[in-house]
Amino acid sequence: MSISITFLGTGTSAGIPMIACDCSVCTSTDPRDHRSRPSILITYDSPDSAHPIQYIVDTAPELRQQCIRENLTRIDGVLYTHAHADHILGLDDLRRFNAAMDAPITIYAESTVLEQLHRIFQYVFESHRNINKSFVANLISQPIETYEPLNLQGTTWTPLRLMHGRLPIHGFRIDHQSHSIAYCTDVSTIPPETYPYLYDLDILVIDALRYRHHPTHLTVNQALEIIDRVKPKQAYFTHITHDIQHADLEPQLPENVYLAYDGFTLSLD
Repeated sequence: MSISITFLGTGTSAGIPMIACDCSVCTSTDPRDHRSRPSILITYDSPDSAHPIQYIVDTAPELRQQCIRENLTRIDGVLYTHAHADHILGLDDLRRFNAAMDAPITIYAESTVLEQLHRIFQYVFESHRNINKSFVANLISQPIETYEPLNLQGTTWTPLRLMHGRLPIHGFRIDHQSHSIAYCTDVSTIPPETYPYLYDLDILVIDALRYRHHPTHLTVNQALEIIDRVKPKQAYFTHITHDIQHADLEPQLPENVYLAYDGFTLSLD
């Protein structure tokens, strides 16, 4: 039974091209250098479902464009890493999936993140307060706990503790049959207790913001050090800023380490 990961967005919080920037990456004609805000789609088979199971991690501001590009017509749920703008501001667009499926959507996040989502999107979660009867997303909030596995339609999702500067956030390990994927975006350090979950991976997706130091994100070299430590079969960089040109960096990377890009899908059978 197969599982695939589609990179809906692979850019940093400002995206690429950035507003008011004419650098060589922001003006690049290589479509791999055009990066929307970070999000992934995980798709897998389930014997209990007539359709492929599809979960999104984070709702980027470009969620609408990302879903149209990938021809998505339904999703089974959304998992959130943290509540920064580049990871949540597409939440409103989930209402179109509600309409298409005629069903609510469950969102999964730790309680502090759910609290922030409820505050920022009060008109969605407390729609009874709205002056007009508006068309808003129909969402079910489900708290999750670090390292406590979730069984999402036959596949195990384990929330992993990561540090985004001083902010504790979640990554996810996804185990489907004999395949395993870990998604670790927006990370500057990995706590010791998380490392055991990063071994024996088919795919590791990891933050690699730029070459220079950053207080809340991994550099390219820091990401490579982690990859060398946990030794996944394949590794992909994400959350990339305009300091990195795809065609320049990828040929310099070690074997089986790559730059992800928007719209790229990787399947494991």
